[in-house]
Amino acid sequence: MTNAVLAVRRLTLTRFRGYDSARLEPDRRPVALIGPNGAGKTNLLEAVSFLAPGRGLRGARLAEIERIGSRPGAGWAVAATLDTPGGPVEIGTGREPHDGAVPRKATDRDRRLVRIDGHAAKGQTALAEHVAVVWLTPQMDRLFLEGSTGRRRFLDRLVFGFDPSHAGRLSRYEHSLRERARLLRDGCFDEGWLGGLEDQMATTGVAVAAARREVVQRLRAACARAVGPFPGADLAVTGAVEDWLDQGPALTAEDALRQALRDSRRPDSVGGGAATGPHKSDLSVRHTAKDMPAALCSTGEQKALLIAIVLANARLLAAERGAAPILLLDEVAAHLDTERREALFGEILALGAQAWMTGTDESVFAPLGDAAGRFHIEDARVRPG
Repeated sequence: MTNAVLAVRRLTLTRFRGYDSARLEPDRRPVALIGPNGAGKTNLLEAVSFLAPGRGLRGARLAEIERIGSRPGAGWAVAATLDTPGGPVEIGTGREPHDGAVPRKATDRDRRLVRIDGHAAKGQTALAEHVAVVWLTPQMDRLFLEGSTGRRRFLDRLVFGFDPSHAGRLSRYEHSLRERARLLRDGCFDEGWLGGLEDQMATTGVAVAAARREVVQRLRAACARAVGPFPGADLAVTGAVEDWLDQGPALTAEDALRQALRDSRRPDSVGGGAATGPHKSDLSVRHTAKDMPAALCSTGEQKALLIAIVLANARLLAAERGAAPILLLDEVAAHLDTERREALFGEILALGAQAWMTGTDESVFAPLGDAAGRFHIEDARVRPG
């Protein structure tokens, strides 16, 4: 077990989902959240997920998170004290209360506020400097079967842990992508405006693709060493930008992406978005022993592959940053056979990771004994023990 730990030591929720208010004070051990379906366990995982950049494990709009029954515009907040390899960190985030007046911009109320150690952060991407969070939820069981968007988000979450700047680059790329699409949709083909946005997309887009590619190469080596009953996984990032990076230096890839964007302006004005770029890339995963695409594996094998990737990522982060990421595992252990469940618990303990796990049956967590803390959840009320 590593000496340094990334762990939530205090978590406070205000008007968050089903919780009017709640406070948990776990220690550094893994956390088991036990209670019936609908009690509010996953809401607690979602709150922890907001300690990292992004829209949380449900990908929700900020307005959707505000507690039903609250005064309109009351806002919501998540506050936490964390132990990190760099020392204690205080994080606060949420949606600012408002009086119901029409905002100056449509996005004003969907801007997440972030404070770190009492100081306002310029944006949520600053969170990646302090916290790495990775999650597995039942909704991800179809990650290998559905579209590429979910796989890209999963991969980017892994990249944030190794390269905190990735969050900012990704945000700048997506902003430029949206602005370019808006101009084209409005029939604006001004070379100055479009050229500037496409230049930003080329430089940040290639950097995004390169960061994903580097992390996947490292994960591929780590995943080849299967742990216990979890299968080896062969990973790759596929897409036009990745092909250009395979063939030459980053500057050449930037030129190719810049030209591709210029050439696709007319069709993009009709179809929306952009035909080429890292927003079209995909994460390819194969079951190594069976030499089979993950999408063709059984449901159980797909879940095992996902867990294998998350554990490989945690091992690499623990070695590089001194602490494993916080793991959010929603109903994962209950759907594993005994051998894989005990192997998962063993890996979590060996890594020293604070894993937040949910379950309806306390017996699922019996193999952890006193190595994990427990909270019982019922009707959005939290009881330690």
